[in-house]
Amino acid sequence: MPLSRRGRGSRLAGSRAATSSLPRATALSPKSTGRGALSISHAQLLTQRRHSSEQVPPASEPQADFRSGKWLQEPATGDARDSRQALRARMSSKHRICSQEEVQEEVVIPCAYDSDSQSVDLELSNFETIKKGSSSIELTDLDIADIPGLHCEPLSHSPRHLTQQDPLSEAIVEKLIQSIQKVFNGELKGELEKLKFLGNLSSLSQALPYDETAKSFIHSHIADIVHTLNVLVQEERPHSLSSPVRQEVFVTIADLSYQDVHLLFGSEDRAELFSLIIKSIITLPSVRTLTQIQEIMPNGTCNTECLYRQTFQAFSEMLQSLVVKDPHLENLDTIIKLPLRFQRLGHLVALMALLCGDPQEKVAEEAAEGIHSLLHITLRLKYITHDKKNQQSLKRALTKCREFLELYSSAAKCFYSCPFRIAQVFEGFLDSDELCQFIMTTFDTLKNLKHPCIQRSAGELLLTLAKNAESQFEKVPEIMGVICAQLSIISQPRVRQQIINTVSLFISRPKYTDIVLSFLLCHPVPYNRHLAEVWRMLAVELPSTTWILWRLLRKLQKCHNEPAQEKMAYVAVAATDALYEVFLGNRLRAATFRLFPQLLMTLLIQIHHSIGLTMSDVDIPSGLYTEQEVPSEVTPLCFAMQATKTLLLRTCCLQEFNIMEKNKGWALLGGKDHHLQGVFLLANALLERNRLLAQKVMYLLVPLLNRGNDKHKLTSAGFFVELLRSPVAKRLPSIYSVARFKDWLQDGNHLFRILGLRGLYNLVGHQEMREDIKSLLPNIVDSLRETDEKIVLSAIQILLQLVRTMDFTTLAAMMRTLFSLFGDVRSDVHRFSVTLFGAAIKSVKNPDKKSIENQVLDSLVPLLLYSQDENDAVAEESRRVLTICAQFLKWKLPQEVYSKDPWHIKPTEAGTICRFFEKKCKGKINILEQTLMYSKNPKLPIRRSAVLFVGLLSKYVDHNELRRMGTDWIEDDLRDLLCDPEPSLCIIASQTLLLVQMARAKPKPKQRVNWLQKLMGRSSA
Repeated sequence: MPLSRRGRGSRLAGSRAATSSLPRATALSPKSTGRGALSISHAQLLTQRRHSSEQVPPASEPQADFRSGKWLQEPATGDARDSRQALRARMSSKHRICSQEEVQEEVVIPCAYDSDSQSVDLELSNFETIKKGSSSIELTDLDIADIPGLHCEPLSHSPRHLTQQDPLSEAIVEKLIQSIQKVFNGELKGELEKLKFLGNLSSLSQALPYDETAKSFIHSHIADIVHTLNVLVQEERPHSLSSPVRQEVFVTIADLSYQDVHLLFGSEDRAELFSLIIKSIITLPSVRTLTQIQEIMPNGTCNTECLYRQTFQAFSEMLQSLVVKDPHLENLDTIIKLPLRFQRLGHLVALMALLCGDPQEKVAEEAAEGIHSLLHITLRLKYITHDKKNQQSLKRALTKCREFLELYSSAAKCFYSCPFRIAQVFEGFLDSDELCQFIMTTFDTLKNLKHPCIQRSAGELLLTLAKNAESQFEKVPEIMGVICAQLSIISQPRVRQQIINTVSLFISRPKYTDIVLSFLLCHPVPYNRHLAEVWRMLAVELPSTTWILWRLLRKLQKCHNEPAQEKMAYVAVAATDALYEVFLGNRLRAATFRLFPQLLMTLLIQIHHSIGLTMSDVDIPSGLYTEQEVPSEVTPLCFAMQATKTLLLRTCCLQEFNIMEKNKGWALLGGKDHHLQGVFLLANALLERNRLLAQKVMYLLVPLLNRGNDKHKLTSAGFFVELLRSPVAKRLPSIYSVARFKDWLQDGNHLFRILGLRGLYNLVGHQEMREDIKSLLPNIVDSLRETDEKIVLSAIQILLQLVRTMDFTTLAAMMRTLFSLFGDVRSDVHRFSVTLFGAAIKSVKNPDKKSIENQVLDSLVPLLLYSQDENDAVAEESRRVLTICAQFLKWKLPQEVYSKDPWHIKPTEAGTICRFFEKKCKGKINILEQTLMYSKNPKLPIRRSAVLFVGLLSKYVDHNELRRMGTDWIEDDLRDLLCDPEPSLCIIASQTLLLVQMARAKPKPKQRVNWLQKLMGRSSA
C-alpha cells in the first residue's frame, strides 16, 4: 500500500472512538429493572463472547455492532493502521471463500443524535408543521424524548478531528494520479490491484485541501470513480466475506467525504452506488455462519470474525462521514432514509415479541433486551422517515406509546415479557406492509408444534394486533390464505379458536367483509372440516352479525339478478353451502331471525335455479379442484335444500318443516314441473303456523316481484300470491296487486298467467278488493279458452266468486264460453264449467231471463246426456244444473231424471224422460238433431245414451214431420255405429235404426180418445 496511506490510521481510529457510540435506552431497560444498575449490560457480555478475537481484544468502551444490534468492545484510543495493514498483507484473492448458505438478515444503521443543534444530531424539530385553521400541530424531538424508558445517552458533540500529516509532494501526487488513471483506462484483475487502487485513491484525497492538481483530477473524474467503485462492489460475492476489498471501499468513500467529495448522493449513478453498498451489507450472512464456513473450508490465516467486525465498523464510519462534515445537507433525508430502513420490520417485531414470552428465561431476557432497543430505534426511525402528511397520525402513535409505557413504568419487566402489550405499542408504528409481515410471521409460528406455549402466544398475539390495527391492513387476502393453509396443521382447540376469532374480526369490519367472504368462497365445496369450522364458529359482536349475513346473502342474490347463463356461477353454490354451515353453527342466530324473509326467498330461488343441474353445469374456476374431484353425489340442488331445511329448523319453524315433510313438499320443490306447488305448500304452511313471519315475507316480496330473471320472478310470485290470503293483503295498494296481476294475465309465460289468476282468487276472499278485481273480468273470462287446465280452473274459481256481481253482457258471454266446455276431456274442467254455468243461470235477473232462455234450452240435451257420464261427479253435477235449468224454465222434471242407473238397463225410465223433453221442447229446439250430435262423442256412455235417446224420440216425435225432414242423415250416422267395437252400442244402434225406418214408413197412429176425454174437451171448449 502507498506510504502516504499509513499516516491516517490514528485519525480514523480517533474519530471512530469519538463518534461511533450509539444511543442506548437505560431508564427502562428490562434487564436492569429489578436488578439495579450494572456497570456492563448483559448484552455487552454476550457481545464480548460472540465477537471477541485474537486480533481485537475486548475493552471497556462500547462500540456499535450494527449487524446484531448489540454492543461491541473496541479500543478507545490507538492506531487502527497496524491491524488493517497487517490484515491487507495476509488477505489475498486466493483466500476468498463462498458462503454455502444464503441468509438475509435485517440491518439497521442508527444515526447519531442529540438535542444540541450544533452537534451531529438530526434537526427533527425543523419538520414542517401541519396547520388547520388558526392552530398548528408541530411534531418535535420532545415527542420522543419524554417517552418513559427511552432516554438515551448522547453522543460526543465533537466532530471528527483529523491528525495533522505532512503534505504530499507533487511527485507523489503525480504518481498517484497516473496509477489511478491507468485503472480508469484498464481493469483491475486481482485483489491486490484492487486494494492498491483504493489505497492510492484514499491517499490522493489527503492532498485535496492544498493541491489543485489533485483536486482538479478528483472532481473531473468523479463519474469514473463512482463507476469503478460500483464494479468493485458488484464483483464481491454477495453472501460471503473473504477479502478486505469491501471494507476498503467504505474507507475510501469516507476519506473522500471528509474532503467534501460525496460519492453517494447528488446524481442517479451515485444513488445507485449507495443502494448497491447497502445491499452488499444486508446480504451478508451472520458472523456465526461465516465462522462455520471457515471451519469447513479454511482460507489461510484470515480471521473471518475479525474481518466481519472491521467491515461493519468501516461501513458505520462511512455513514457517519456523510453527516459529520455538514449535518445540514440538503440531501440529509436521502442519506438517512436509505440505510435507516427495516425491510421486514413487522417480521422482526413479531419474532422478538414471541420470544419475549418464551418459557426459557434466558431466551426471554435476551428478547426483552432486544425489543427494548428495537422500540427505541423504531421510534427514531419512524420519526425521521415519516411522511409529513401523516404527521398527526404519528403524533397520536407517539402519544399512545407514551401512555402504554407510563402505564407499565412501575413493572417494566412485566411489560417486556408480555407479547400482547408489546404488540399494542408497536402497532401504531407499523405500516400496512409491516403489519402484513407481522401477521405472516405469527402464522408461521403457529406451525411450531413442538412448543405449544409459543403456539398459544402466537394466536393471542395475532388476535391482539388484529383488534388494535384492523384499519391498517391492506393484504387481507394474503392473510386469509395463510389462515386457511395453517388451520389444517393446528390441533390445539384454543389456538384454532383464536385464529377463527381473527377471521371473525376481519369479516366483521365493513372494510374487509367482502374481501374475506370472496376469499372464503373461492374454495372447493363441500367445504372441508377446517373451513366448515370457520363458518360455523364465527364469533362476532351482535351489531355485526346482520351485516356479515347480509353481505353473504348478497353474494348469492347477485347471481339471481343476472340474466340466465349457460352455467351457474360457482359463487352461488359456494355461498349456499356457506349459509348452510353458518346455520348449522348457529352463531349468527339473531341475524338469521332478522333476515329470515330474505334468506328464505333467496334459498327458494336458488333451489329453482339448481333443479336438474350437476356440478358439471357450474362454472368452476380453473385449478380449484386440483387435488380432488367433485363428488358425483354433490349437486347444487342438495346444497340449496340443506340450507333451506336448516334455516327452518334454526328459526323454530318446526311445524312448517313437518308439513313439508308429510306432504312431500321437498320433492315438489326440487321437481322440474312441481316446483311452484312446493312453493305454494310452504307459503301456506308458514301463513297457517307463523302469520307474523309470513307477513314479513309478503312485504319483502312486494318490491321484488319484477326483479331478476324468470326463475327468480316465478318463485317470488308463487310465494307472494299464496300469502295474499292473509288479512293484511287488503292493505296493499292495487298497483302492487291487481294491476300487477293484469300484466301477468297477458304474459307469454303460462306460469305467470296461472300465478296471476291464483293471486286474484286469493284477493277475491277480501270483500274490499272485489271492486278492483271486477275490472279484470274480461281478461278472466278470456282465460276460459286457455288450453292449460290450471289456468281454466283458476279462472272458473274466480268467476264463481264474482258471478253474482257480473253485468248481463259479461254473464252471457261467459255462459257461451262455458257451454263450449261441456264435454271437455278434462273432467275437472267439464265439471266446474257446468257448475259455473248453473251459478250463472241463478244469477240472471228477471229482466234478463227472456234474453238468456235460448242458451238455457240449448244446454238441456247436453246436461241430460252427461247425467249418464261415467264420472260420477260430472253426472251428479249435470243432474244438479239440469234441475236449475228446469227451475229457470219453470218445469218440473220427472223423478226418473235423478236415477243413477244407466238408461240402457232401464229403457222404461228413459222413455219417460224422452216423452217429457220431447213434449217440453217441441217447437223450441230440434231435440233430435241435438241428441244425434252426441252419437259421435268419444265417451262410450254418452254415445250409447244418445243413440238410445234418438230411438225413443223416433217413437214420440211427429212422424209426418219426421218424413218431411227426412231420415237419411239419421240412418247414415246410425249405420256407422253398427261397426263399433262395443257390442252394447251396436245392438242399441241397430234397434234405433229399425225404429227410425219404421217411423219413416208409416204415419203415427191417431190417439184414441175415450168419452171422458171428449166430455172434458167439449166443456173446455
